Amino acid sequence: MMNYDKEQTINYLISKNIKPSLQRIAIMQYMLNHLEHPTVDDVYQALAKEIPTLSKTTVYNTMTLLESAGAINSLTIDEKNVRYDSNTERHAHLKCRKCGRVFDMKMPMMTDCESDDFEIDKIEILYYGICKECQQKQE
Repeated sequence: MMNYDKEQTINYLISKNIKPSLQRIAIMQYMLNHLEHPTVDDVYQALAKEIPTLSKTTVYNTMTLLESAGAINSLTIDEKNVRYDSNTERHAHLKCRKCGRVFDMKMPMMTDCESDDFEIDKIEILYYGICKECQQKQE
C-alpha cells in the first residue's frame, strides 16, 4: 500500500479535474491511505479533530464530487450505509458476516458485457463469507 502525502493527493485531485481545498485534500488523502471502505461517518469521525470546521454534509458532498469525477467508487453493500472505495480498478468485494468488514477481492476474468440496449458503466460483485481473522477466532 502506498502512503499518499499532501502533495501527491493534490496532484491526484488535479488529475481528476477537482479543485483542491483543505477539506477535499484531507478527505481524498484519507481515502487513499485507508482502504477499509469507510462510510461518510467513518471519514467524518477520523478527520473532525484535525479539521474542526468539517461537517458531515461537507464530507458527503465531497464524496459525491469525488465519485462523479471517478476518484472513488460508492458501494451499496447493505441498506444501512453506503461505503466508499478509492480503488477504482475493476475488482470484487467480500463482506465478512462476523465482523462486517469489507475486503477487496480479485475479480474473476470477465469479458466486457455488450448490449445494444444498455450502456454499462458500473459492475458490482459482492461475496459474503467469513474473513480469515474471524475464522481463526472460531477455532
